[in-house]
Amino acid sequence: MTSFVIKPALLRCVVRTSRFIGDHRTKKPLCSRRSYATDGDNRVPKIYTKTGDKGFSSTFTGERRPKEDHIFEALGNTDELSSAIGLAREFCLDKGHMFTYQLDKIQCILQDVGSNIATPQSSARESHIKRTKFTAQPIADMETWIDTFTAELPPLTNFILPSGGKSSAALHLARTVCRRAERSVAPIVRSGEADPDVAKFLNRLSDYLFTVARYAAMKEGNEEKIYKRPE
Repeated sequence: MTSFVIKPALLRCVVRTSRFIGDHRTKKPLCSRRSYATDGDNRVPKIYTKTGDKGFSSTFTGERRPKEDHIFEALGNTDELSSAIGLAREFCLDKGHMFTYQLDKIQCILQDVGSNIATPQSSARESHIKRTKFTAQPIADMETWIDTFTAELPPLTNFILPSGGKSSAALHLARTVCRRAERSVAPIVRSGEADPDVAKFLNRLSDYLFTVARYAAMKEGNEEKIYKRPE
């Protein structure tokens, strides 16, 4: 779970959403080479810590919980979702799609989602909550994107199957992972351990991924496969 449970004070590779630019194949690195080093410390850190060898891991608040805990299940699903979006992004880049900056931004927001999930409110201090608070702005942004794509798409009159080329199919796959992530986060939010906007974001993200998958198929001139009852 090291993808998410990292103390914010040590993060040197936080990408501010306002810094996204259109050309995402730029060779300029998004993160400093000293991403994981504290100020004045040039030592190269080890990727392994051995702290999870006995089947336990830590939340941001310092709790030690078994790795099958619902918190880590949700973190794992969110991490998998980011990876699925990253794969879809590569297909979209190969086709020259202009919306890939949105996928970049979403992956960064998913890091914030993970930080919030990894900070159970029941054991969090005020400083923890302040550092990992999740806001509703990303939800509004995605709704704007969805509306923009929908305005260009033909009306949906049938059930469609994941199809429409590699970009579209990969985005549909990411959508299904998103649904699983949402299901695992829902009970955590209901128990008051995570911000409600985290669940709302994942719900809206699955709608976005469905819409942008259709948009990618349309832009590439690929036909979406329509569901037909087998004879």
